[in-house]
Amino acid sequence: MIGEDALDLDGQVALITGAGQGAGRGIALELARHNAGGVAVNDFVAERAEAVAEEIREIGVPAKAVPFDVGDLAAVRQAFETAGTDLGTVTILVNNAGMAGPNAQMTLTKTFWEEDPAEWDKYLRTNLHGVFNCCHAALPAMVEAQRGRIVTIVSDSGRVGEPRQAVYSAAKAGAAGFVRSIAKEVGRYGITCNAIALSSIQTMMTDEQYEAFKQTDQFKAQMSRYAIRRWGQPEDVAALTAFLCSERASWITGQTYPLNGGYSMAI
Repeated sequence: MIGEDALDLDGQVALITGAGQGAGRGIALELARHNAGGVAVNDFVAERAEAVAEEIREIGVPAKAVPFDVGDLAAVRQAFETAGTDLGTVTILVNNAGMAGPNAQMTLTKTFWEEDPAEWDKYLRTNLHGVFNCCHAALPAMVEAQRGRIVTIVSDSGRVGEPRQAVYSAAKAGAAGFVRSIAKEVGRYGITCNAIALSSIQTMMTDEQYEAFKQTDQFKAQMSRYAIRRWGQPEDVAALTAFLCSERASWITGQTYPLNGGYSMAI
């Protein structure tokens, strides 16, 4: 690199939820490359968290696997204590865990009025309550340190709505609203809070599977709604997250950034 790293994180310790794979893994590795002082890698599956933590150690950055369910506040608090003891005070939090939580899959088969209300909690627990829990655990130490960055990964479905995703969309919209409110509470302490709204990201397919999917009518129909006709990559999410965690973004807070290839262009 010529000159200084514009996104230098100045040795801050980061905790990323849902970082055992996909976009979360990409974020964890990107923050490590930009001089994070340590990275706590969360995933519900301990083996995935440890595998990414080992990748980070190979870069030369201290890392700790902290497996927990973001919907479990006691487990969240314990993980922040562990990370603080082993790595140092966490002053960067990335709320990336999402979808339908650790034990379920996203389903798009029913309209809202046909859906079993028992299904609602799996979306709210991870996408909304999980954000509450992690911020509640992280903010006291950030306030004491008089510095911090919180980035919450939300969804375009929470910005513009999606059929057959009503509760998921509501949870993501709620998380974005929460970010705006928290930003107003903590700005005076040098803490910024922002959200990134994603559309389709290539996380669950191998490159070979994705190349095959690109040849299908389903993919072509989906891409007709995008200005940039590809799915997003974990690296796309990681790059914007690193910027929002850096000092270059110190005057940006309370915002939701669409990262969607032009899928939606609403204000």
